[in-house]
Amino acid sequence: MRTSTEPLVKALLNSPTTIKSRSQAQQLHAQVLKLQPSSLSNLSLLLSLYSHINLLDDSLRLFNTLHFPPPLAWKSIIRCYTAHGFPHQSLASFIGMLASGQYPDHNVFPSVLKSCALLMDLKLGESVHGYIVRIGLDFDLYTGNALMNMYSRLRFLQGIGKQRLAAGEVFDEMSERTQSGRNGSGFLGNEGRNVSCIEAFHSDDSCGNREFESQVVDINQKVELDLNQRNEYSELEACNIEETKDVSHSKGRQSEDSVRKIFEMMPERDLVSWNTIIAGNARNGLHEETLTMVREMGDANLKPDSFTLSSVLPLIAEYVDINKGKEIHGCAIRQGLDADIFVASSLIDMYAKCTRVVDSSRVFNLLAKRDGISWNSIIAGCVQNGLFDEGLRFFRQMLVAKIKPKSYSFSSIMPACAHLTTLHLGKQLHGYIIRNGFDDNIFIASSLIDMYAKCGNVRMARQVFGRMRLRDMVSWTAMIMGCALHGHALDAIDLFEQMETEGIKPNYVAFMAVLTACSHAGLVDEAWKYFNSMTLEFRISPGVEHYAAVSDLLGRAGRLEEAYDFISGMQMGQTASIWSTLLSACRVHKNVDMAEKVAKRILEIDPKNTGTYVLLANIYSAAKRWKDAAKWRASLRHTGVRKTPACSWIEVKNKVHAFMAGDKSHPYYEKIREAMEVLMELMEKEGYVPDTSEVYHDVEEEQKRTLLYSHSERLAIVFGIINTPTGTTIRVTKNLRVCTDCHTATKFISKIVGRDIVVRDNSRFHHFRNGICSCGDFW
Repeated sequence: MRTSTEPLVKALLNSPTTIKSRSQAQQLHAQVLKLQPSSLSNLSLLLSLYSHINLLDDSLRLFNTLHFPPPLAWKSIIRCYTAHGFPHQSLASFIGMLASGQYPDHNVFPSVLKSCALLMDLKLGESVHGYIVRIGLDFDLYTGNALMNMYSRLRFLQGIGKQRLAAGEVFDEMSERTQSGRNGSGFLGNEGRNVSCIEAFHSDDSCGNREFESQVVDINQKVELDLNQRNEYSELEACNIEETKDVSHSKGRQSEDSVRKIFEMMPERDLVSWNTIIAGNARNGLHEETLTMVREMGDANLKPDSFTLSSVLPLIAEYVDINKGKEIHGCAIRQGLDADIFVASSLIDMYAKCTRVVDSSRVFNLLAKRDGISWNSIIAGCVQNGLFDEGLRFFRQMLVAKIKPKSYSFSSIMPACAHLTTLHLGKQLHGYIIRNGFDDNIFIASSLIDMYAKCGNVRMARQVFGRMRLRDMVSWTAMIMGCALHGHALDAIDLFEQMETEGIKPNYVAFMAVLTACSHAGLVDEAWKYFNSMTLEFRISPGVEHYAAVSDLLGRAGRLEEAYDFISGMQMGQTASIWSTLLSACRVHKNVDMAEKVAKRILEIDPKNTGTYVLLANIYSAAKRWKDAAKWRASLRHTGVRKTPACSWIEVKNKVHAFMAGDKSHPYYEKIREAMEVLMELMEKEGYVPDTSEVYHDVEEEQKRTLLYSHSERLAIVFGIINTPTGTTIRVTKNLRVCTDCHTATKFISKIVGRDIVVRDNSRFHHFRNGICSCGDFW
């Protein structure tokens, strides 16, 4: 029996690819122990097999039985640690190998260099490079590829600075686009002498050895050399690299030069060599250099493969270079790579980012096999281009196809729920997220906060925010903006101050959120404080959004002259949208003279600005200047541009119903009209008096009242009341600003029917309860 089994065991040990599972490996392990339990070579081969199928625990148990591990055993354990994202343990094992008198060969250094990159330690990587040169492996093809890969990845990490990218996502998914990630933190490089690549080529052995030994000592002090202990690196915080732009640029350039120099000095280059330098250039945003290298690769009689194309396409997407994208697509078709899942996903993403969603859909529909990445690419592409219904349709199809959503799938689809205000779908997704353990994901949590806030449920947004263990700038900003839009200005300001207290410096968007909060609550002094602190304290140049928020606040507060001077003194070019906020304020405060001045400024910038014609005509109508109003309406007709019709949406029983102003086409219209008449009688008994000045047509008073009653938000509110159980919150979305009379009427309705009514217009949320609105009548 022993004789017949031994050749098979030997054959399996020497062909590790034939073993596919843990159970098979353990069966082979048992046979080895039966036949030759003390054979060091067999046990090393077995360890290599465990490592090959990434069984770290089994590898460690076997490694610890070896009193004097041979080079193959060390190489296997180093590789396995690196593959599992444990760079400290990998390097500690490398140190142990050297300390035991074993000399590494070219198979060891790819794992060691990848660990240096995972730790973001350029100095250590350079020291390893120097060691490679001294033992004569610098001209080895695989080691050269690994060196280029390390330097290009270190350059990428230095370029992103303080952004957070997960080490596993950044380093192990080169063919896949990382949707969102985090910086893996590790120890920072020590302060020893910096050995550049050029110095390493020419340094003497004694100097180089001292440098490398100092790095070895530093690692030994930081890592316990206990190969049984496993630290959980997936939960590491992002390390903050406080470097000036000049230093960061200098180091990035140094790494770039190192990659190019290694590439040029390699006596032999294979497809991996070219792909490494191309992918490195692409990751670091070097558009022209990347395309040049692709051309040079062709000149070297090497055809790009799927890895090459999927590395280049994200860069083309970033630069929105549709012509180059089509060239790459043509190349993929000619080489039969267009059906490759990675290339196709990159093509879908590229076309979407170039606003060619139709082409993205064509590429997706031609795919015979689709994975989670290709599905997510088409979903994200639709949502990013405003095709929210399409994005949701693809998401449902993905679930039907039994493709399990990943964390980034929810980050992609959640904005669609937010924009369409489909709260029921958002809640369903939230339930799915909790059941699948994604609720701890910081990016998903931030998307949930934004979704709940935009769907009118700020209470749930606060609950999600309160349960977050870690909060980043995105989650803080989403919560601050959510409070701002719902009229909780003081809560928004408290959150802003708390964010600073917790050591997170506000950025451009955070200031936009807190200024919006001030604008919606009439907090003029607070707004000036934050606006001035942007430049004086945080060195952030105000943008159009910040100027718009402050000018909107001044206009709402009736300080029209001050707002006019503020906009006129903008440090950047004035926009029609900023002046339009002031024109809206002129309508509220019935200041015709200022409105004419502002309208002139808007039309100088944008002669076909529809809103200006409509607003000015309405301002003239309110002032009973009917001829001037008619003139501006005629001017609007002559421009050929149609004004946006008022429309409101309400979701009832998982179905969205839309209403236009004066619309009688809805199947429930007669019931809505009857209910409206009953409500109007009750409202008038409570003291409601229609504000017919909001009707900008020269018609009889009774007709004005009828026009007011048929405003789209009122139709939607009444429809909701008669089609939902008593006590249900009514949630309505309107594409334009709510008029003063509808705002007053909704306060009366909320009191009479005993309902909470949430109306989201194009400016903010209004929460009506028991005759009071959350905006305090300031909007």
